[in-house]
Amino acid sequence: MSIRQLLLSAVCLTNFGLSAQTLPPAEPGKASILTLGQTLEAAKLNGAAKLSQQDLAAARSDVLTADRAPLPTFSAKASASDAGNGTALTAGSAPRKTDKSWGLDWTFERGGKRSHRTEAAQLIAQAAEAELTETQLQQQLLAKDLFFDVLTAQEKTQHLKAIALAAEATASTAKVRHQAGDLSAQDMMRVEIESERAAADYRKSLLEEKRASHVLAQTLGMSAAQALTVKSDWPHLSNLPLEQTQSLDDWTASRSDVKAALLRMQASQALLENAKALGKIDPTIGLSIDSNPGTTKRLTELRVQFPLQASSTYDGEIGRATAQYFQAQTQWEQAKLNAQSDWQTMREAHAASMTRQKIYAQEIVPRAQKVSAQAEMAYAKGAIPLVDLLDARRTLKTSLIEALDVQAEHAKTSIALQLRAPKL
Repeated sequence: MSIRQLLLSAVCLTNFGLSAQTLPPAEPGKASILTLGQTLEAAKLNGAAKLSQQDLAAARSDVLTADRAPLPTFSAKASASDAGNGTALTAGSAPRKTDKSWGLDWTFERGGKRSHRTEAAQLIAQAAEAELTETQLQQQLLAKDLFFDVLTAQEKTQHLKAIALAAEATASTAKVRHQAGDLSAQDMMRVEIESERAAADYRKSLLEEKRASHVLAQTLGMSAAQALTVKSDWPHLSNLPLEQTQSLDDWTASRSDVKAALLRMQASQALLENAKALGKIDPTIGLSIDSNPGTTKRLTELRVQFPLQASSTYDGEIGRATAQYFQAQTQWEQAKLNAQSDWQTMREAHAASMTRQKIYAQEIVPRAQKVSAQAEMAYAKGAIPLVDLLDARRTLKTSLIEALDVQAEHAKTSIALQLRAPKL
């Protein structure tokens, strides 16, 4: 029997008809019902994931840009001269001969600059792909927390509604008993106060449920105005296979965030090699053809240009690339440490939450329900005062709410463990 069914059974011991007319209505209209699987799939396509996909597309385009040699340069010129003596034109004279020239210049990269540049771009694109996987996983981890927040709020609302109904029925009966002289005015006021508090808690829970639903809808890219509920997908209370089938180092290396950090370090190394290659002079070889006025002959010219690097050794570029490489190496090492710590934390959190849920599900809640049911029966027979009955109800309410929070925590840690380490 579920917690809610046990609670309603205890409430029925009052033998009074319940009415919810004084309670606020539930969410009007039909609501979209999401399962946990649908929520996780939708999280992989939300706004943050789309931005990461666009980063990947941009990084892949950078590979095309990097794997391209310098474009050749075409040049053309024309010069006019006097046909009589071959001198330049003077003011007012008309050109009789025109010299024409066409040329092409190619810059040849040396030192493997293009290959280093392309390799770095390819590694960055691979890192962007790994970061997309990590972003999708992070959004799934966020979405599952919000999913269970909504589920907890929904079930909390149902519990508080049942408690409010029971308190309302008790308050109605207390008025009848007071009018008959069977209950003091002080006890009647206590019952009415408890009924009003229960109704207020129910109204507050409805608001918290709506807020949680809006946050989940926003995270999934849905309209916050759309009514949203989630299906009761609580994980089973069982041990997950926590024994590792691979070493911790292998598992750490397989994580997408660690992969991305490693690829960015390798890209930084390629950029460092490219900076060192700047010391190799890139010559520009040109070929031009000039016409010879007055003859049919053509003059062919071959030329070579190269920068003079007498006072430049590119120490600045190499120094910066070196610093960025060591920075990327440090980030990779830190990513591995964070991954190992994250895994250990997840295991410990799951074990602790599973133990707590067992205690609440098997010990605390059943006992609180038993005490509440006994108190309801004893009060109906006049065996205990009103204070003991109200205290038993408060204990049951607190136990039910705490049990929901513990159950949600166990669900979050269980799903996180499965999402982050599906092969373990």
